[in-house]
Amino acid sequence: MKPAVKHSLLACALAQAFAVHAQNADPAPVASVLVTGSKWAASDRASIGGFADMPLVDIPASVVAIGRSQMQDLSIRSASDAVQYDASVGDAYNAVGYAEQFSVRGFKLNNNSGYRKDGIAIPADTQIPLENKERFELLKGVAGLQAGVAAPGGVLNFVTKRPTDKPLRSVTVEARERGTVHGQFDIGGRFADARFGYRINAAADRLRSYVRGADGKRQFASAAFDWQITPDATLELDMDFQHKEQISAPGYQLTRGVDLPVNVSPKLLLNDQPWTKPVDTDSANLGLRFAYRLNADWNATINANKHWFKRDDYTAFPYGCSNEGDGYYPGYCGNGDYDVYDYQSVGERKTPFGVQAQLQGRFASGALRHLLTIGASHAERHNSYGDYVYDYAGYSNIYNPLITAPAPGNPATGPVHERFRDRERGLYVQDIVTLSPQLAVHAGLRYVKIDSAQQPESSLPWVSDKAAFTLPNVSLVYSPAKNWNVYGTLAHGLESGGVAPIETTNANTDLGPNRSKQLEFGVKGIAGGGVSLSAAVFQITSGLEYTDASETFVRNGRRNHRGLELSAQRASHGLSYGASLMALRARQEDTGDAALDGKRVTNVPALKSTVWGEYAVAAVPGLKLNGQWQYAGKKSFDPENTVDVPGYHVVGIGAAYGLRLGATSVTLRARVDNLFDKFYWRDVTQELGGYLLPGAPRTLRLSAQFDF
Repeated sequence: MKPAVKHSLLACALAQAFAVHAQNADPAPVASVLVTGSKWAASDRASIGGFADMPLVDIPASVVAIGRSQMQDLSIRSASDAVQYDASVGDAYNAVGYAEQFSVRGFKLNNNSGYRKDGIAIPADTQIPLENKERFELLKGVAGLQAGVAAPGGVLNFVTKRPTDKPLRSVTVEARERGTVHGQFDIGGRFADARFGYRINAAADRLRSYVRGADGKRQFASAAFDWQITPDATLELDMDFQHKEQISAPGYQLTRGVDLPVNVSPKLLLNDQPWTKPVDTDSANLGLRFAYRLNADWNATINANKHWFKRDDYTAFPYGCSNEGDGYYPGYCGNGDYDVYDYQSVGERKTPFGVQAQLQGRFASGALRHLLTIGASHAERHNSYGDYVYDYAGYSNIYNPLITAPAPGNPATGPVHERFRDRERGLYVQDIVTLSPQLAVHAGLRYVKIDSAQQPESSLPWVSDKAAFTLPNVSLVYSPAKNWNVYGTLAHGLESGGVAPIETTNANTDLGPNRSKQLEFGVKGIAGGGVSLSAAVFQITSGLEYTDASETFVRNGRRNHRGLELSAQRASHGLSYGASLMALRARQEDTGDAALDGKRVTNVPALKSTVWGEYAVAAVPGLKLNGQWQYAGKKSFDPENTVDVPGYHVVGIGAAYGLRLGATSVTLRARVDNLFDKFYWRDVTQELGGYLLPGAPRTLRLSAQFDF
């Protein structure tokens, strides 16, 4: 679909939304103040913590959920915005213009399995849109029972919006100081035959990044429908499509391989060459869900999702220094010179598919009460790409950018064909047994069978791997008082192995499945005044993967992450607030290498916290003020801990004002991020040889939301 057509469709849909409103609005609307406190309540339920939509307080795991109203009030436009409100989440090579990638509890989420749409895995190789999402859910920690193959940090689940029973018409527009413009609408309701419902969302963006030159555009459209076939049977269908093209912004390397770059600007585009092209991505989903109520106690569901992803990846990639001595690889020269490579990977494709069938019901056996879940899952992943181009083009400088010519010879990506295929089949069972009003046991088991094959380079033969694993999960939950639970959980997990990076002796080699184990103790409850509190202590261990002294990517020893998490949240008509803290001791152990054993894991601060608040000003009806403070301690850049990256504080403030224009509710919002224009390294990664990504400078955004 061409951009002009997409914009025309968006304009027509907006016109339709306004037309519906105009038919029902008063002839002469009069402006008035919309008197509200905080209109959102923190989402108190989630489905990702188990196999049922349960209250967070009853889930024996650390789970965070952010609902649609909260996302609107906090101006959350992307997953990167959302994760700022939880201290356990960090960036993991989250480069502007590329893919949003995160770590949880110090473990990077796997792009193929750590991100879910309605519980089914989708790749995170581009921005996952939020316009058609009702809820953003985060399960922190090992998720072998819930998700099968997933990194030990956890799982991010995006819950799709469903049709509404009452008519919904909402339009939001937003602008930022460099010229970024965002517009979206949300339309929902029932057809004349009320058995059928609809939900339509669309958005368009003109992207003008704080990194000058890393510009682009995005279009998005989605539709969701449901059919109440009988009072006991419901069929749901959803589909979405996103096109995004944006020039990516690479990070910095250490100078001479040992020192942090100094006096650099977060606004500098290291990829700024005349021949630079945007990273061009298309992604789409088609989801289907059928739910049937067998009787008052038993339900059956089957849901499936097919995902399509396509990417043309271009960049003038900065890597290494050949202008000084024997060179530095990785690393920039002492004077700021860096080598520029012409990187191209055109025609990349991913086409994962997942389906899950589940039976769930309640029954009693004597004095014991059971909530039993039995299910089966099947997932397939097929990745196709050609041999990429990575040719030296010239050099530039981080202080005085230089123009280079593209690599000679007009290089192009090799023929595209399937390079990776993976099949994951699972059977799972969980029984939540209520032993007494105060005591319950959650016991579950997932059997996972994996069959994968890959061909890293076209000149190499296919390599296959088959394996089967059993992943137990057991929790004991004690309720000392109403709305309070204390729990202990033992969980086993399984993640895909890392892939050897460029410049290693076994580049592109997959290390195979990696097991993990977690022990967690926690307490959750609701205190006076509606304050939700939680605390958890945990230990997670998994195999350690790194590049050894012989430049070979290996799995040797283990990562041991021991941590404490604290959180509090309150939503009220006057004062709302939230606070999150994580203290984490992440160490490398048992490698047999004194340079690594006992050292901190890279890109993991020992302490991170975030606090935000929103206050409804009683003296000015309709006005709300908000603020946010984030802190992250120092992090290690390299596995040997020879370079530390300083910690940082970042402050943001905002305001919202609500009023009515006739039947239309209008909310005006303003927000300043990084109020004091603090320079900081927000993301430190060992990906591709090791890079540092600076945080955004002070930015301003203004928005208006119209609810008809």
